[in-house]
Amino acid sequence: MRTDKRSYINGRSSSCLQKRYMANSVVDENRTGRILRAPLVDTVTNHLIDYPTPVNISYLWGFGSAAGIFLGVQLITGICLAMHYTPHIDLAFISVEHIMRDVNYGWLLRYIHANGASFFFLVVYMHILRGLYYGSYAHPRSHVWGIGIIILILMMATAFMGYVLPWGQMSFWAATVITNLFSAIPWVGTSIVQLLWGGFSVDNATLNRFFSLHYLLPFAILGAVLLHLALLHQDGSNNPLGMSSHTDKVSFYPYFWAKDVLGWVSIGFVFCLFVYFAPNALGHPDNYIPANPMVTPAHIVPEWYFLPLYAVLRSIPNKLLGVIAMFGALLILLLLPYINTSEVRSSYFRPIYRKFFWLTVVDLVILGWIGGNTPEEPYITVGQVATAYYFIFFLGLIPLIGYLERALIQGPKLFLKGCHKMVSGMGIKETLITEKIDDCKTSGNFWFCCIC
Repeated sequence: MRTDKRSYINGRSSSCLQKRYMANSVVDENRTGRILRAPLVDTVTNHLIDYPTPVNISYLWGFGSAAGIFLGVQLITGICLAMHYTPHIDLAFISVEHIMRDVNYGWLLRYIHANGASFFFLVVYMHILRGLYYGSYAHPRSHVWGIGIIILILMMATAFMGYVLPWGQMSFWAATVITNLFSAIPWVGTSIVQLLWGGFSVDNATLNRFFSLHYLLPFAILGAVLLHLALLHQDGSNNPLGMSSHTDKVSFYPYFWAKDVLGWVSIGFVFCLFVYFAPNALGHPDNYIPANPMVTPAHIVPEWYFLPLYAVLRSIPNKLLGVIAMFGALLILLLLPYINTSEVRSSYFRPIYRKFFWLTVVDLVILGWIGGNTPEEPYITVGQVATAYYFIFFLGLIPLIGYLERALIQGPKLFLKGCHKMVSGMGIKETLITEKIDDCKTSGNFWFCCIC
């Protein structure tokens, strides 16, 4: 009797605990649901956690999120460095040395910021090349591509102005050479140069303007990045096959978040190697010499991520045409969605385009190498050939390859229609012709069979 009573009490207490646990879980779910439905949290959840992602994207899609990480790093370190920097031609170089020697962990902040700019451009360039390879510029993502190229232009403007701020020899003369390029513009060129300088030469007003714009433009980049993400999530991400799929998707977290974290850790490891063991490997030693307007360096070289455009500029003897070519090489990327004529996105199914794409990658490396060398033979001739191929690829080969692929795709379709009409007119069994054509397709000799 006692045993039955004890079991009854235990069963009743366990059921009460179970009901209490269920009630608490319902309360927690309601509380969690209210938090997730909050306006700002709901936006973050939709765009970063529950975002529907194609199941077949690879690690190459992680360069976009890595670029966002480096943007955050540059913003934080830049704000900290601006607290100790003095934008004056007599004090700028000294203030940088003060940051390096006297500010707590100032050396670390500066090396992270300087090398972070190089890695920021590296991951953005990889992000753009991935988009070129897999056709991410094609409809319906043309606006996403356009905003991405605008972000690249803003990055280049910001990086150039930041390169001037240490006020070393290379900083001063890079500012003098690049700003002088605007003087090639007819009628208004000289006025634009004087507006940029704040006078008749690169001086204190120039440094103040560049510092103000260098501080302001990253926030414009941040706004453009948010717009880039909003447009991307409106139409959905591309995938290696280039096919539009609205069903074969999973949430970004936790499946692809783990992939991105692995990419962040890998890139961060290489980044730390540069910061701690080779912090000046990507810079120029002349920038550790204070700016001297009376002494011109033997060879003025910009940062490595500007070298291809610098090579395009130097490859054309005429100053105005060189400036047009340099800016055109960048702006031509904005036209890519409109000059593309291919009906296929991914290079997986475009063998002709794939070969020319890798040739273009080699061409960009050659342009970077040419930009870092002195303007003499044979570098001038090689640079001119590489520049010509760059413009031929974007303005000529991309449209022509699209038309060629369209002809190769439409040709078999028209031939099959003709075969079916001929078969129905002659009274021959249609299945025999279809089987023969399928055999030719599998053997890879389809056009030979058509001729026969």
